[in-house]
Amino acid sequence: MQDTQEFVEEYFAAATDPDRERYFTLFADGIVVHDDGRSLQGVAAVRRWHDEVPAVRHDLREVTGTATACQAVAEVSGDFPGSPVTLRFTFERDAQGKIILLDIAP
Repeated sequence: MQDTQEFVEEYFAAATDPDRERYFTLFADGIVVHDDGRSLQGVAAVRRWHDEVPAVRHDLREVTGTATACQAVAEVSGDFPGSPVTLRFTFERDAQGKIILLDIAP
């Protein structure tokens, strides 16, 4: 399993990669995502959610935690109201390193 810093850097790189499948391979089938007051479950729901997200840039500020439970703070900027905004991304990963929970909050 990747160390925490490498994992978070890979997550943000994959989130903006034109090869969309790179992003979706990071998630376990039963993924749960909490973002902007919404809860999503499953990779199909994550695909729909990702389609709705405008093109953004992530400026990683801080990474803490362990390989299975970590947090990242990033400044997110793009074409959306309130840009830029600082968000906290909380990840939980399974034994294979797949994301099982992603919580995005201010």
